[in-house]
Amino acid sequence: MHKEIDLRLSPEAAADAAITKAEVLQKAGMSAMEDVHVKILKRSVDARSRQIKINLKAGIFLNEAPPQINNIKSSYKKVHNAPQAIIVGAGPAGMFAALRLISLGIKPILIERGKDVRGRRRDLADINKKHLVNPESNYCFGEGGAGTYSDGKLYTRSKKRGDIRRILEAFVSHGATEEILVDAHPHIGTNKLPKIVEALRESILEAGGEVHFDTKVTELIIRNQCACGVVLSGGEKLEGLGVVLATGHSARDIFYMLQRQQIAIEAKPFALGVRVEHPQALIDKIQYRQSPRNPLLPASSYALVQQVNYGEIQRGVFSFCMCPGGFIVPAATAPGELVVNGMSPSRRDSRFANSGMVVAIELEDIPDYHQEGPLAALAFQKSIEQYACQLAGGGQTAPAQRMTDFLNDKVSNTLPDTSYQPGLVSMDMREVLPALVHKRLKEGFKAFDNKMKGFVTEEAQLVGIESRTSSPVKIPRDRDTLEHPEVQFLYPCGEGAGYAGGIVSAAMDGERCAERLAARVLHV
Repeated sequence: MHKEIDLRLSPEAAADAAITKAEVLQKAGMSAMEDVHVKILKRSVDARSRQIKINLKAGIFLNEAPPQINNIKSSYKKVHNAPQAIIVGAGPAGMFAALRLISLGIKPILIERGKDVRGRRRDLADINKKHLVNPESNYCFGEGGAGTYSDGKLYTRSKKRGDIRRILEAFVSHGATEEILVDAHPHIGTNKLPKIVEALRESILEAGGEVHFDTKVTELIIRNQCACGVVLSGGEKLEGLGVVLATGHSARDIFYMLQRQQIAIEAKPFALGVRVEHPQALIDKIQYRQSPRNPLLPASSYALVQQVNYGEIQRGVFSFCMCPGGFIVPAATAPGELVVNGMSPSRRDSRFANSGMVVAIELEDIPDYHQEGPLAALAFQKSIEQYACQLAGGGQTAPAQRMTDFLNDKVSNTLPDTSYQPGLVSMDMREVLPALVHKRLKEGFKAFDNKMKGFVTEEAQLVGIESRTSSPVKIPRDRDTLEHPEVQFLYPCGEGAGYAGGIVSAAMDGERCAERLAARVLHV
């Protein structure tokens, strides 16, 4: 017998397995019989009232054991001698496309411009401490993609795009805790994700797939309007049944390559703004109404959105990639750019909370860049990043301003402590951001303070700039086949192509592209 029960417990009761089991059985009208098992299926924090509760969904199993987690690895076939397909990019879209191809009997050749996940660490240290940006290895490029060293959040709204459970179980099979299957907002953490990424790679290799690091694609091989391979920077050629293009939202050279090869791409709206950093204790006090927070509660987060007018045009101002107990990191992918992002370790125990606070940028907002055609939004994004870098001194020192000073048009005499290692310089963010952004941010912050009393404070600061919210270019594809409309066997995939917005949605999109490729070439 299997029965599900919903209940609300105090944090203390929810943390005690014996109490939780007793509460579940009592609500179900059952006694603590010997062969009764209780398994927590879902868990979330309810902080809407002063008495904070933990919402649980529990499964009761009578005379049977709770189901075990699917061993995803059991579906991986040996493909050493199978037909091969090319995957460009070893982020979540590329890695999960590779694993799905293996399970379908195709050998993946995974090509990554950056280093393996361990090799990236030295380059991340260089950008943080020496302000040196390696254009091939940084917070965006390298094994695992941008998510590996930029938080590891695993929740998504894209529930209709694939099997979320299978993605999460694959992470568990490769070393993640089973808690990610239960928590409403699952999170691995940037300190634990690298080992999981290594394990995913090992599965690809053990099955017979190939993974090539420090390998850059410079051209697609196209014959009779079909993608059949790639040309590498050294002149070598790799060919296969098709090409999955999973290069991430910052691989600008790929967009330039596609335009040069006259493969259709489109300009795409994105969002631009800053990182806002608060003391985590302040966010806890606002959200939980307690200080310090109960140690049984996770570091609190928030999600905010407001429609704001500038002139007669309304755009959304919203929080993005909120990182409780986290750090702000430099995310530029070339020297002369300034970009910031956020991340959290698994314990989310930093004394800072940060979130992107961004304004939606539509193509009609940037008429001066329309001559760039499909690269219009990219050109605008790039110009803002380069201008910010120039204003802040040319390195990775970031412009910053207290939130209250920003609202009062005043340069900050001092800045609060920060988690951003390269350092901050006090600046008027009106000089750094275009008016359509900073004027809307002002109104957005005022509205957010009405929703979260205490959000606007001199303890908070703006750190600029947050510009890599999503790809500024879309690579079109057919709705059903997922192929490029002009080039058969070319599968634009994940965030870089404009079809995902995080680790899980990118992984699901990678699987879908792999399935369509396999169906096309194997006729299954």
